Amino acid sequence: MSMLEEMIGLLTGRFSNAEQAAELQKQNPAFPLAEHRNTACNDKIRNLPEGFAGVFVVEESYYTAQGATHASPHLFLFTEEGEGVRLTSYEIPAGYDKNAFTYDGMQPVDYRDLVPSKKFTPALYRKKDGVWEGGSTSLFTPTLKFTLFERFSPEVLEVSETMEQGGRRVFGYDQPILYKRIR
Repeated sequence: MSMLEEMIGLLTGRFSNAEQAAELQKQNPAFPLAEHRNTACNDKIRNLPEGFAGVFVVEESYYTAQGATHASPHLFLFTEEGEGVRLTSYEIPAGYDKNAFTYDGMQPVDYRDLVPSKKFTPALYRKKDGVWEGGSTSLFTPTLKFTLFERFSPEVLEVSETMEQGGRRVFGYDQPILYKRIR
């Protein structure tokens, strides 16, 4: 099995942090109940280059805190790079609501129309002691910094995301969100 196949196998499916949220919301009601639905979507992308070796994934993320749910969908491309796997973020395809993009609602799109995100610095993941880990730091604006660090194993997807405005955290949590596969 290739590194890419292994990574995609770990990342695709449905995941929830329900166990973690139930515990942490006792101390911090603002800690989210979060769900990820990750679906490989090359089947919905026309005109992929001959021999294309990457895998596009629609990530549908839903965060519920204090009675309100918000969606945060993404389109990612995973490719093997050296001894690791690279995650490149893409803009949501033209014509789709950036807050409601889903795999099920995705109609076929042309590869040539897909645009890599200019704001997101690609993340590189390497396997260390049986666990994939990596991340990146992106400057969305001169004063808005986004930091991503993730660890993936068959047991859990561990995701740490923070956003800082002028050096002050405006999004993120003290501990990573721990997603477990929904069977």
